[in-house]
Amino acid sequence: MPTYTAPIRDMQFLLHEVMGVSGSAVPGYQELEADVTAAILEEAGKLATEVLAPLNASGDREGCTLENGIVRTPSGFKDAYETMKAGGWMGLDCDPEFGGQGMPYLMGTAVGEMFVSANMAFNMYQGLTHGAYSAIHSHGTAEQKSTYLPKMVAGDWTGTMNLTEPHCGTDLGLMRTKAEPQADGSYSISGQKIFISAGEHDLSDNIIHLVLAKAPGGGEGTKGISLFIVPKFLVNADGSLGRRNGVSVGSIEEKMGIHANSTCVMNYDEATGWLLGDLHKGMRAMFTMMNEARIGVGLQGYAQAAVAYENAAAYARERQQGRAISGAEFPDSLADPLIVHPDIRRNLMDQKSFVEGARAFTLWGANLIDRAHLDSDAEAEGLISLLTPVIKGFQTDKGFEMAVQAQQVFGGHGYIEEHGMSQFARDARITQIYEGANGIQALDLVGRKLAADGGKHVMAFFDIVKSFIKENEGDAKLKADFLDPLKAASKDLQAAGMYFMQQGVKNPNNALAGSVDFMHMMGHVCLGLMWARMARVAQQALASGTGDEAFYKTKLATGRYYMARHLPATALHLARITSGADTVMALAADEF
Repeated sequence: MPTYTAPIRDMQFLLHEVMGVSGSAVPGYQELEADVTAAILEEAGKLATEVLAPLNASGDREGCTLENGIVRTPSGFKDAYETMKAGGWMGLDCDPEFGGQGMPYLMGTAVGEMFVSANMAFNMYQGLTHGAYSAIHSHGTAEQKSTYLPKMVAGDWTGTMNLTEPHCGTDLGLMRTKAEPQADGSYSISGQKIFISAGEHDLSDNIIHLVLAKAPGGGEGTKGISLFIVPKFLVNADGSLGRRNGVSVGSIEEKMGIHANSTCVMNYDEATGWLLGDLHKGMRAMFTMMNEARIGVGLQGYAQAAVAYENAAAYARERQQGRAISGAEFPDSLADPLIVHPDIRRNLMDQKSFVEGARAFTLWGANLIDRAHLDSDAEAEGLISLLTPVIKGFQTDKGFEMAVQAQQVFGGHGYIEEHGMSQFARDARITQIYEGANGIQALDLVGRKLAADGGKHVMAFFDIVKSFIKENEGDAKLKADFLDPLKAASKDLQAAGMYFMQQGVKNPNNALAGSVDFMHMMGHVCLGLMWARMARVAQQALASGTGDEAFYKTKLATGRYYMARHLPATALHLARITSGADTVMALAADEF
């Protein structure tokens, strides 16, 4: 049975030593003293370890069942959900006006990692709710906010997002779901949606569906799409629940992973809905939810890798197989543990260096969101818009890869269900697909985000990297191990951007054929920057004297590994990008 231990020490290191949150000018950060964040993280870690993690494997085996139009979640999920509600965890970073605790998004992100690592399928129920809360909070009327948000913040009601239809996924302009205006100001919603996470379940009293549909007069394509609030049960004027709305679950999708989350086919048969935001501007409102969800999915990618790594490292220390090439390290035993072998060490270092770098990157992204929303920082808003497809696409690609590598450490035992490693790989796989498949993330990055505002935001990113290198180049050790590799990788990334500018205009396929490579290049540079920041702090701690010497030495060794073994991948990605699109587009469609 897999185990889970919350990485509280590492999170505290990032929050206070690397990011210096309590000394930040961002509103709400001054209250994030080390003892405060430690208390929050310790309680969340206890909940994750003692309540959520024990339900992960059993929930995967049992899955969800559909009975007479009602979805039953696995055994223990309802009680766990009530425990989450009682602790106020669903409203941790929500508006106090609606019952939330008002903590920064940064803390919600740190806590969210623990819950995802412990039980990703379970956490999706509240994760989707948070996204729906954010969309209503940003775009809803005062009446809509007062009607729905207090119940959603409390966890009494949950939320969903309904985009995909059987004939359209990414291309939402092909949508067929219709919204017909009614005399009372509501709309009649009819159509079918598929792949709806947490679409129906028994955890909450009501489910607030946010549904994209086409209302009359909107025109063709995505410009004609509007967003609607369509509750499972209609809400009476006094806030009580009324009749069942015209929304039902058609079936539960049979999936590769996340079995304990009810992914549903949803049927809307003249269901009553209310416009959220402006008419025919539904994509704007939905992207409030989508962008938050994409950050959350990027978190899911590395969080699954994190728990998989934890178990792989423990197995490698315990499992005895073969002898160290340099001679027996445990001569009194019949064999040495797996961890003596260089290839096992390589495998584990791949995982460890990615997970810790991705955690730092994601928390930096959460900090940018707080700066944008709490401090009205336009630069931070532009930067997180640029980095969102990287956080989502790169981290889920690598997160799945690392979950598979963790499985590999177990050999044949990783392939059978007893040790639970296959679940981490199966659950991680969806992160590369939903909330915009990773190919779409790469196209968004190269096709839209690089050129946004005249390239202002990508230039700001390069300035951040250049400034860090310049500020610290007097440190010879940091320069050799961290700054020089970061500079080389950043130059590769800039060269790729110049290639797109020069060749993409002549032939757009030259840019798009290299988009995934560019996304991965940028991901490596971002993690390289994170490791350089962490290394500077670790070196300073060791130089000043610390009672936790082993932690900082381990941090430096892990960072050196990433800079030496992973950051050079930018050169390979650059070579691929500059080869252009000719080889990619060489075959005719019927030659595949």
